[in-house]
Amino acid sequence: MKRIAIFASGSGSNAEKIVNYFESSQQISVDFFLTNNAQAGIIERGKKLGVPTIVFDKKTFTRTDKIVNILKKQGIDWVILAGFLWLIPDNLIKAYPNRIINIHPALLPKYGGQGMWGHFVHEAVLANKETESGITIHFVNEHYDEGKIIFQAKCEIAANDSAEDIAAKVQVLEHKHFPEVIEQLVLAQ
Repeated sequence: MKRIAIFASGSGSNAEKIVNYFESSQQISVDFFLTNNAQAGIIERGKKLGVPTIVFDKKTFTRTDKIVNILKKQGIDWVILAGFLWLIPDNLIKAYPNRIINIHPALLPKYGGQGMWGHFVHEAVLANKETESGITIHFVNEHYDEGKIIFQAKCEIAANDSAEDIAAKVQVLEHKHFPEVIEQLVLAQ
């Protein structure tokens, strides 16, 4: 059994889709959630789904090995970022080389980097009059949104779409593709 942990900072809708996708899997399990936001919706989702959630602060995450030690002690094989907004520290990257993946709500390398998340991405896409957007699933390295691209999916943007319309289209792609790509990667190694 391959064991994954999901980091999220917000509502956790992608995390819930991932849990549901692997619910009856004999090969992959979602063991727990981790969040840097004590008010995050992922905490309630975790309770509803029966997935334990660990809340941590920035000092613990960036200046100690506590999170890495928890992951290792629990036998976690893969780390999944599903709407997690902090840069991943070197100790975690070294502990899980090519085993940390992230989903970004745009077609990287466009609209990536620090501060480019959620509505900020969709508003930038709209302001630049893009005709398409989408998702990028990528490996995580020491820079925001610069790891090797694993998968991309696109959606068209209509002339009258709002940032909220783009967000809704992108979320459909996230929910459809992220669990499948995770499964392919985890089972391939």
